[in-house]
Amino acid sequence: MFNRETILIIDFGSQYTQLITRRVREANVYSEVHPHTFDPLQLKDVNLKGIILSGGPMSVYDEDAPELNPGLLKLNVPVLGICYGLQVLCKHFGGTVEAAADREYGKSKLQITKQSQLFNDVKDNSTVWMSHGDLLTKLPEGFEITGKSDHSPICAVENIEKKIYGVQFHPEVMHTEEGTKIIRNFLFGICGCKGNWTTQNFIDEQIKKIKEKVGNKKVLCALSGGVDSTVAAVLVKKAIGDNLISIHIDNGLMRKDESKKIGELFEEKLNLHHRHIDGSERFLNALKGVTDPEEKRKIIGKTFIEVFEEEAKKFDEDVEFLVQGTLYPDVIESVQVKGVSATIKTHHNVGGLPEKMKLNLIEPFRELFKDEVRNVGRELGIPEELIGRHPFPGPGLAVRVLGEVTKPKLDILREADDIFIRAIKEEGLYDKIWQAFAVLLPVSTVGVMGDSRTYEFVLALRAVTSVDGMTADWFSFDHDFLASVSNKIINKVRGINRVVYDISSKPPATIEWE
Repeated sequence: MFNRETILIIDFGSQYTQLITRRVREANVYSEVHPHTFDPLQLKDVNLKGIILSGGPMSVYDEDAPELNPGLLKLNVPVLGICYGLQVLCKHFGGTVEAAADREYGKSKLQITKQSQLFNDVKDNSTVWMSHGDLLTKLPEGFEITGKSDHSPICAVENIEKKIYGVQFHPEVMHTEEGTKIIRNFLFGICGCKGNWTTQNFIDEQIKKIKEKVGNKKVLCALSGGVDSTVAAVLVKKAIGDNLISIHIDNGLMRKDESKKIGELFEEKLNLHHRHIDGSERFLNALKGVTDPEEKRKIIGKTFIEVFEEEAKKFDEDVEFLVQGTLYPDVIESVQVKGVSATIKTHHNVGGLPEKMKLNLIEPFRELFKDEVRNVGRELGIPEELIGRHPFPGPGLAVRVLGEVTKPKLDILREADDIFIRAIKEEGLYDKIWQAFAVLLPVSTVGVMGDSRTYEFVLALRAVTSVDGMTADWFSFDHDFLASVSNKIINKVRGINRVVYDISSKPPATIEWE
């Protein structure tokens, strides 16, 4: 097994923390995010090459402001502080941070004042992205200034002896012109990384881990038909062969004809023989009268596991494991750290599971982003028609029918969503969009059809572009396209008389509505 190089990202609450992780991984170096409260003593058998301290929304002098754990500086690896990370480093070593007379938000110019390994081959006066209200006014002893900007006379610093570097701007965002080069300089020039975080190495590592964990026991796999569970099933089957038992549960919350279609794909294209369980009535009964989205997720997660445990009892006693396609953003968004990160929502694959679950989890993608899972799928030879599918939430259409979930509402949504997605594919736009779907709102409005007054549901259309789902922008459709889709839905789907398009980005909104 390869010796995985690791960069530790310490989160001080920045909206860009996950972007730092992405940029590091794009350089074929593994990175993982931990809160500022992380105890470095937890690091065992890790080939740690460096630490990056993220930005954050607070001032270092605010009450309850996140502080630097001194133990991180005893790990004897290079450290890069970004924005708040720079300020908290310099405060720790005796520097002075003050409120800026001119706060810096948006684009600025970096003037390199001293040659630094961090800025190797970085052009002078390049554009950088600022987002801070405080600035350094006095350097700690042993530190030197390596760059300045219009409003930050101390914009970049270094202490070569201590292997500490810091920048006031955000090299991880695309607006910073030479940001990728700066991060790569830190990884390869300063930390000495080789860049061995590759798809094939990941596959080899996971196969070995799964074999060691499972032995000759049986493993159940939940095949939803989405990218994550499909790739997970193929990977686990490669590790344990026929000891994988794949089950597809039709929970009644799938898209139009989805269970039938994905069943055929599993059998014909992937040789994933599976059991088909119709649990739709059970799930819908459990959701009866429930309107709170968090409660929906927990009920679906609980019912999901109950069904799987019942199925497991039908096999011999060796069934001990359940495969899930949990992704890294699921884990990050479900973690709550006081004073830093808030729980955005409970993910079906994380917080929505009952505490007393009898099956042990195998989550091979718990440390991967969506695009990394797709790359694993391609490496495993999975057809692009499966790999390129848009993400679909674990709770299915239950979180796209706002309010109480009923079969009539689901049927209305299925028809409308099918028209929307078909139109996107016909226009050749499907692969340009990260995720597209329809949402049925718990709102009825007055309309006129023929000479009759109607009082029917409002449908919202949503389509976004993204890299990993952590941030997203709404997709700009041609107005004629939206008009055509709206017209088709209202004419063909009984129960809808108004269609709207969601033009919210993430943040501040999330991609899904619930």
